[in-house]
Amino acid sequence: MAKSEPKLAEVPWWPVAGAVAAVCGVLALTAGQYGYHRDELYFRMLEPAWGYVDQPPLTPMLARLAAWAFGDTVAAMRVPAIVLIGAAVILAVLTTRELGGGRVAQALSAWSFAFCSLPLITGHLLSTATVDFALWAAALLFVVKAQLRGEPRWWLAFGAVVGVSTYNKLLIAMLVISLGAGLLLVGPRSVLRSKWLWAGLGLAALLSLPNAIYQITHDFPQLTMAGALSENNAGEVRIQVLPFQALLIGPALLAVWIAGLVALLRREQWRPIRAVGVAYLVALLLTFIGGGQLYYAFGLQAFLLAAGWVPVQRWMAGTWRRWLVFAAVAVNAVASALIALPLLPVTEVGQSPAVALNPTMGDQIGWPQYVAQLAAVYAALPPEQQRRSVIVTGNYGEAGAIDRYGPAYGLPPVYSAQNELYFVGPPPPQRTVVIAWTQGVARTQRVFSGCEVRAKMDNGFGVDNEEQGSAVMVCQLPADGWAAVWPKLQHYD
Repeated sequence: MAKSEPKLAEVPWWPVAGAVAAVCGVLALTAGQYGYHRDELYFRMLEPAWGYVDQPPLTPMLARLAAWAFGDTVAAMRVPAIVLIGAAVILAVLTTRELGGGRVAQALSAWSFAFCSLPLITGHLLSTATVDFALWAAALLFVVKAQLRGEPRWWLAFGAVVGVSTYNKLLIAMLVISLGAGLLLVGPRSVLRSKWLWAGLGLAALLSLPNAIYQITHDFPQLTMAGALSENNAGEVRIQVLPFQALLIGPALLAVWIAGLVALLRREQWRPIRAVGVAYLVALLLTFIGGGQLYYAFGLQAFLLAAGWVPVQRWMAGTWRRWLVFAAVAVNAVASALIALPLLPVTEVGQSPAVALNPTMGDQIGWPQYVAQLAAVYAALPPEQQRRSVIVTGNYGEAGAIDRYGPAYGLPPVYSAQNELYFVGPPPPQRTVVIAWTQGVARTQRVFSGCEVRAKMDNGFGVDNEEQGSAVMVCQLPADGWAAVWPKLQHYD
């Protein structure tokens, strides 16, 4: 185990506080610019539970708490995300400090992380990734404290964070596996004999026990979900995962986090944490093999960015180098903000490359307009059919939009067979008139009877998202009823 490092530099709280205030302020000002993301509409619908088929309970719980505390609005939904990104910035700074970074390195760490691409995207909306960034940053900070300070008791803090993280996403297992692989490959292997490490892992297991019980008693639903994600995304992920790494932080800062990776693998004084550098490479490999989502290794990549400012600060001895680095941070911040945040008027988004560069942008546009168009179809039905009607949507975002905006139109109950919402169904047997919001007209006609297309969805802004051009159909429930129909609609993605 390494001896304690020399006295650490003081935290430059004014620049760090400025970065936190700036990013939180920008995120707050833009929080309500467009609308809910489809995942946020889904979280809003989920009833409190120990877990769901596609995720643990933490992020949906934060969504409900935000709505309860701040109001049922788009901006209120995003308060936890803003707070978590602010916390992640501070954790990045503390990581740079623990690695020996001076005041300049810490300030650059704050501003670069605060305004790089993926933290801005996920800070603008509430997602499981937003929560993961802060939790992974905390876990890795505690690894550094345990190893570089020679204070193995910090493995208990690491275990506590891992245990809590299992309530947000089981992806934290990737971090543990990757670190374990790194320790086996490059050491120090003596850590694997540490009672504190195993006590920390035991604490993680204890804290995650209710979540584990849920998985066991529900036939490991998140393994099923992981398989579905891999089946849907693997081809695209395996092609894009390597080039995408440059975009997650931003091309202007590519040299910084690469410098962090090289320093972790080569610096003698960082030998006790060399495994973290290897862990990033292992996590990339696991992402390639699993094919889930492109950003899965980002928590480790963010650590590399925090580490990279230590050697870069030394490189910045000359004036021109200093200004080059400052310019790179500024350019990256502007480019990332343009990609990540709703800075364009909604009327101009459809004519811009915004949605192509950041698909989450399109997923925030058009929900009230779509619900109004579906409501017009419902209003045109005879009263007798209205009393027997039910809405069935193709995905959880559409169901969430109906749940949020439908009551203003007096719409009937809404159901979706995607992910956790499948288990809310099937609809009651007396609901035999089906208003289907679907992207698959032919498939809907095969499942239901007498289907007629009554409307084609148009968000009115020319934004090409999943719902644009989708159909609203009025159908009849077949004679064999919901018990036969509902399982045919189930899907995970």
